[in-house]
Amino acid sequence: MARPSNSYVLRMLGGDTHRTEDVLQETPLRCWNKQTLADAEGMAVRPWMFRIARNIVIDAHRTKAARPQEIGGADWLTELGSDADDIERMLSSVVLHEALRALTPAHREALEATFFADRTTHQAATALGVPQGTVKSRVYYALRSLRAALEERGVR
Repeated sequence: MARPSNSYVLRMLGGDTHRTEDVLQETPLRCWNKQTLADAEGMAVRPWMFRIARNIVIDAHRTKAARPQEIGGADWLTELGSDADDIERMLSSVVLHEALRALTPAHREALEATFFADRTTHQAATALGVPQGTVKSRVYYALRSLRAALEERGVR
């Protein structure tokens, strides 16, 4: 009887083997508590045990539906992390703006024309009205200065 009842309960629970084992352990306990494994009319035990198992599954489903939805293990951690990420991004943004203010106007202008405007050095050179080589060297030295300014502020 264990094999057919296992398949029956496993199908009702959508393949959840752990809950299936719980139901299969609970079924004989409930039968034992009733102390009527067969009634006076000689009803077969097997269909009755299947009915008990089905009722246990239904009861568990109803109990779960009556309670507020449970939060999964990873969901709350992800949501908590997203709040921390937002704060971290904001603080990083403040530190970055301070470091950018420490650059010379020419270096800041070169970074804004390339990285922040999402342009190539050729497009930035056209927009700034300077040769492409000048934009490349200004970006190079701006990044070095920016790295040093960020390190002064404790960013690695």
